[in-house]
Amino acid sequence: MMKKLIKNFILILAVGLLSVACSDDLNRVPFDSIEQSQSFKSINDAENWDNGFYAYFRGRVSGNIQFLPDVQSDQLNASKDFGNRNGFPHRWEGFLAADYDISDIWSKLYSGITNANIAIAGFETLELEDPTEIATLEIYKADAHFVRAYYYFELVKRFSKDYDPATASSDLGVPLVLEYDVNALPARSTVQQVYDQILADIQVASTGLAGVSGSQGSNYFNADVVKALEARVKLTMEDWSGAKTAADELINSETYPLITSETVLADMWTNDYAQEVIYQPFLSAPNELTNTNSIYLGYNPDTDDFTPDFIPSKWVVDMYEDNDIRKNVYFDVKDVRIQGSVTPNIYLVNKFPGNPALWTSATTNYQNAPKVFRIAEMYLISAEAALMSTGDAATPLNALREARGLSAIGSPTMQDLKDERFRELAFEGFRLDDLKRWGDGVTRHDPQDLSLINTGSDYDSLSKDPSDPKFVWGIPARDQTVNPNLVQNPGW
Repeated sequence: MMKKLIKNFILILAVGLLSVACSDDLNRVPFDSIEQSQSFKSINDAENWDNGFYAYFRGRVSGNIQFLPDVQSDQLNASKDFGNRNGFPHRWEGFLAADYDISDIWSKLYSGITNANIAIAGFETLELEDPTEIATLEIYKADAHFVRAYYYFELVKRFSKDYDPATASSDLGVPLVLEYDVNALPARSTVQQVYDQILADIQVASTGLAGVSGSQGSNYFNADVVKALEARVKLTMEDWSGAKTAADELINSETYPLITSETVLADMWTNDYAQEVIYQPFLSAPNELTNTNSIYLGYNPDTDDFTPDFIPSKWVVDMYEDNDIRKNVYFDVKDVRIQGSVTPNIYLVNKFPGNPALWTSATTNYQNAPKVFRIAEMYLISAEAALMSTGDAATPLNALREARGLSAIGSPTMQDLKDERFRELAFEGFRLDDLKRWGDGVTRHDPQDLSLINTGSDYDSLSKDPSDPKFVWGIPARDQTVNPNLVQNPGW
């Protein structure tokens, strides 16, 4: 049991009851409240806040925030039994600013930011004398800045245009809220301002966690976790040198060797084996669990078959060669029951099958520790940054390819990089953002079996130009209604 998360455990301390207003979402603390002056009296209070960061973060890195962008992109087909679950983003045209998931993701990310803001301010009021307590508080401060950076990065990716160095100083980002004020009605900051704040928070976190070494499968924020976020952010910002430097630092540490065995790779995705994992949150059944990605399997224990909401397209499965160790790990061939009829030999996404150690009944609950940062992503970041700056992309890209059972490529192209990034990170929530930043559209094609899926121009043959406004999500309608300072994105 993770001592830190159970000792004097308080999910998140809060400040004041919130009125029903737009500023709720931008300053929302989602749990029971106590008066702020009583929240920061000792290092134990600070520890409770830090515990809360981890508990809240665990629920913000999987579930709809991860699978919704993939459902919206090009890799999946809606089964005839999907019941319109996540149907609006999948069809695009019915995806509106009033959609529940948009509001849910927006509000929960801002809740996490509010918690960080309150803690950052509150930590400064603590008057500590013990050197050990002072050093510990610096780690807690770093954790607060790390989660704030992470949440703002998720927000600006989804609710703003892709970062363009030429226009970022004028493109609308998301509201920057750095202090708790329930009455504030902030306007949107620019994309540049948001990214500047993300980098500033990363710098504070990096300094505060410099003495906290990374380790395989760490459940704690540490220097390596901050470095992984830095690499991810700088790749998005087209800071090729910065992205490559950060990614290469993690690669060259040799702390996280690439997996070369199908059995071991399956162990990572089923049993949360940690060899390649830079950070995954602590999970424990039955109370410390996360959101699930259960839309891909839909196991029926009574009939021992499967009714998934979404089925991967044939072209997706075909992207993996038979000798690619990922193919039999990321997919499983199942009997699928759709509208009462069973069809055998259908490939289903099996990347989130559920760790048996986390089951709460006789069958899977699809609970796996989310792999928030993996070393494989760092190899891909290093390769892409090199390609975009005429550096050595072959070394990192081929290291990953050969570890996965593929042959090396002499002179990798950008398409080689895109294909490998797709293969490695499929269904982890990257696809829509990757297509967006590459300027590629969404084109669905070649499903596995037309008889199992919804068909038509909104489904299996959907095609969207990279300029389609719904690559960028709309500001939640509720928030815009209450806060006149929030400018809506075009097309919403």
